[in-house]
Amino acid sequence: MEFSLNQIAALINGQVEGDGSLTVSRIDKIQEGMPGGISFLSNAKYESFIYETKATAVIVSEDFNPQKPISTNLIRVKNAYNGFTQLLETYEAMVKGQQSGVEEPSFFHPSSQIGANHYRGAFSYVGKNTVLGDNVKIFPHAYIGDNVRIGNNVTVHAGVKVYNNTEIGNNCTIHPGAVIGADGFGFAPQEDGSYKAIPQLGNVVLEDHVSVGANTTIDCATMGSTLVKKGVKIDNLVQIAHNVVIGENTVIASQTGISGSTIIGKNCVIAGQVGIVGHIKIADNTTLGAKTGIIKSVDTPGKTLFGYIGFEVKEFLKSYSVFKKLPDIQDKIKELEKKV
Repeated sequence: MEFSLNQIAALINGQVEGDGSLTVSRIDKIQEGMPGGISFLSNAKYESFIYETKATAVIVSEDFNPQKPISTNLIRVKNAYNGFTQLLETYEAMVKGQQSGVEEPSFFHPSSQIGANHYRGAFSYVGKNTVLGDNVKIFPHAYIGDNVRIGNNVTVHAGVKVYNNTEIGNNCTIHPGAVIGADGFGFAPQEDGSYKAIPQLGNVVLEDHVSVGANTTIDCATMGSTLVKKGVKIDNLVQIAHNVVIGENTVIASQTGISGSTIIGKNCVIAGQVGIVGHIKIADNTTLGAKTGIIKSVDTPGKTLFGYIGFEVKEFLKSYSVFKKLPDIQDKIKELEKKV
């Protein structure tokens, strides 16, 4: 598919500097840009590439002020990153829109329903009494169990497992290998030292505009629902345990683990490999740095925590500056001991 620079500028509310009649058919990294491709520049670390790139066009912010001559065409927008994201979203929608119909072999239970303009890939499975909305895309080898509810404009990628009674809202994306609604980790210790499984009778609810990364697992509740609220974005390889609640527009990076019955506030940022114990609350607008360990509730909104066990980032950095000097401090203490 080819588009002129003028067409792209109109789409992302930009202004062309150069020849707007030129066409592009590919999206490139700025450092790898070649004729026929379009890229973007939003991070100053990559500015050097704009003077070298062979891409036909580069999307830049309105305030970008080149320090050297530029041979490529520019499309100026209010925010280059947002503009490029909008372009990617449009391209993705066009590509997905090409997929429709049913590939065989696949299974769709007669008691279930699916809306218009759907796609079901080969070897996909849809169980009993399940209702799927319009523009739902189910890729090969995906499993959707019984009594599931899925809204409109949802993509379920290859190898996803959506277990019984799960509810998924509109405009959600579940990436390959994710498991939604498997049993939570609930075992009761017995007198003989063994453990007895506690039945997990609840479900998982994903509200609208949720993205779930590849090989992420969201466990069903013991009772009630594990709830992921509107706009939450979850990276790959994240573990969310039973009865967790995640507030609106919170983002969670890879390899984070959230233990059971923890409540995460809205607009939180949780970096990679964070560990959070169960049955606590994290206030709105909390930021947890990479590998932070949280063992008690964070009650004050807007805090940034770091370290294991996590405490406020300024205190952590002060402590870390002392920690780095411990060998020198130890040597000085030994010298003082000799003098004494």
